[in-house]
Amino acid sequence: MNKSEEMFDIYDEKMNWLGQAPRSEVHAKGLWHATFQCWIVSLESEEPALLLQLRHPDKDLFPNLLDISCAGHLAAGETVQDGAREMKEELGLTVDFNALIPCGLFAEEDLMSEHLIDREFCHVFIYRCDQSLDKYVLQADEVTGLFKVSAAELERLVHGEIGQLEAAGYRTGRNGQLEETSLLVSVNDLVPHPAAYYDLVFQTLRKHDLFA
Repeated sequence: MNKSEEMFDIYDEKMNWLGQAPRSEVHAKGLWHATFQCWIVSLESEEPALLLQLRHPDKDLFPNLLDISCAGHLAAGETVQDGAREMKEELGLTVDFNALIPCGLFAEEDLMSEHLIDREFCHVFIYRCDQSLDKYVLQADEVTGLFKVSAAELERLVHGEIGQLEAAGYRTGRNGQLEETSLLVSVNDLVPHPAAYYDLVFQTLRKHDLFA
């Protein structure tokens, strides 16, 4: 094990704590572990929008794909509340955990290969932030872009009702500066969360009058 390698708490399929293991072993053996995930909803314009981050090309899981606004593994010994640090690290947002809207817990399995299996207990939250995209400070080694999409269109996309949607935002250019751009996004451009995962998010948005 690399001395600097992250250590995670590991669990059985019923979320009983089993001990701790290094990140490489967790993903190689498909051990259950915990993550913090937060979707940022923006009501800057009349139509609710969600923010998608572009994952760094060097990520071991799903490089160069669009994903949850902010997400990260919980290190060994960390609580869900500690996970709010990811907002500051990845996006430059200082957020009080109590300001987050909980969606619930979602167990997700992704079998990428025989030697790369990701089994996560996802603690999912929503945070409303109406600041413009160019005000975010992206963590260079984790996030290479930030895009805004229509919440309604994203819901239709993940349910197969439309084939693509437009995402407007910024990505890191060669000089390290953010460059304004837009993308046409299909489901193949997204980290492959199941539709039930997205439904958890959209149901919570509706419950809190953040999405019609």
